[in-house]
Amino acid sequence: MDAIVAVASFLVNEILSQPFYLVGLMTAVGLIAMKKRAGEVIGGTLKATLGFLILVVGANTVVAALEPLGTLILGATGAQGVVPTNEAITALAQEDYGAVVAWLMITGFLVSLLIARLTPLRYVFLTGHHIFFMATMVAVVLITGGMNEVTTVFVGAVLLGTMMVVMPALAHPWMKKVTGGEAVAMGHFGTLGYITGGLAGQVIGKGSKSTEEIKVPQSFRFLREPMVATALSMIVIYLVFSIIYLVRVGEATALEEIGGSDAGSFIMFGVLNALNFGVGVALILFGVRTILGEIVPAFQGVAEKVVPGAVPALDCPVSFPYAPNAVIVGFLASVVGGLLGLAFIAVALEDALGLALILPGMVPHFFTGGTAGVFGNATGGRRGAIAGGFINGLLITFLPAFLLKVLGSLGFANTTFGDADFGWFGIAVGNTVKADLFISLVLLALLVGALIGFAVWFQRRYVDTGWVPGGEEAETAPASGGSAKP
Repeated sequence: MDAIVAVASFLVNEILSQPFYLVGLMTAVGLIAMKKRAGEVIGGTLKATLGFLILVVGANTVVAALEPLGTLILGATGAQGVVPTNEAITALAQEDYGAVVAWLMITGFLVSLLIARLTPLRYVFLTGHHIFFMATMVAVVLITGGMNEVTTVFVGAVLLGTMMVVMPALAHPWMKKVTGGEAVAMGHFGTLGYITGGLAGQVIGKGSKSTEEIKVPQSFRFLREPMVATALSMIVIYLVFSIIYLVRVGEATALEEIGGSDAGSFIMFGVLNALNFGVGVALILFGVRTILGEIVPAFQGVAEKVVPGAVPALDCPVSFPYAPNAVIVGFLASVVGGLLGLAFIAVALEDALGLALILPGMVPHFFTGGTAGVFGNATGGRRGAIAGGFINGLLITFLPAFLLKVLGSLGFANTTFGDADFGWFGIAVGNTVKADLFISLVLLALLVGALIGFAVWFQRRYVDTGWVPGGEEAETAPASGGSAKP
């Protein structure tokens, strides 16, 4: 039994939880199914894998640049509380739930392929680390609710597999709007925020110009280069909060907490982080383009042989190249929403409902807020990007606060899951399993049935008919075999 657990843990920890290996494997499967030559299979697999590694390097650079900014913002505002970080809460859970998570993740991935094969929801979720995060959350919530480990694996696998096909389907009309109809779906568990961002753009953004069409004087045309504009905007943000932080806590504390030898080097440390942020975003965009260049053609093989009509569901930065300016607008708007949500919890809900203060984590706000900004921009231009990011910021502040109540002992940790889908789904499952086992299983079965049933209806009614959010134009390429015309 120990050997089997070790093998399962190896597959999860070393392969399936690593998105670059997972994308490479799926690319290889697709190319082999298309009967490509060995050299083409090896080359395409390596290129897709390298593209994801480039994306990872860019993401790590962005994370490293954002961490000091989070300290600066919290120090400047004086806020204290819980910082949502998926990686941190997952790492804490592995000591007690590692084996269960391993089995749940493997089984859940197989369940997702089965659902994709048997229903019109032809999506294959390839964001391995988010599968790992969701498997961890589901395992913690079910065990905390009283289920034994064996039941948790089988029930959790169905829940995980359902989410892996349902959420890409529900986001797909807006994703097609973003990409212009390319055969790629959103595979990230911040999807509620992205859909809400797209809806917000539709409601308030009519007539608003795209963030990518902002007219600037000739002397400011250099701002049209995404890397330059990103770096410059972050320099301004870093400088403002660095100065406020320096004045608020004093030079000695600032140097101890952030770094530097004097006030001047402290300020320039912020400038360097802003520049690194711009480099990280540029790497992300290049990595995404590299991945798409390999995996989309290769998925023709998966569509034909493994899951007919399959659409790859990829990590949220896949949307960044379509509206780089909207990424920054959405990120900043999401932070503002997070700060206002934090203030509301502190004033109105902390004592009344016993909620923890959810501090703005720069990483979830950048990746999910930026993506919500892209979705909002696609349907509502600049106003949509602002509204999408802002609403996402509220969601990833309030939902994690309520999620803490169903995480058992992990609810006392100084972190929690940060993205919107972890929040609403964890709350739903956590409150469902408070009943006795039989009633809990019936309620969970109804939840799964409702999600799949609604997603199938949505797929047929909106995705397969080529419905476009905002209704301005039809996509150039339908998903899952549907017609391109409404």
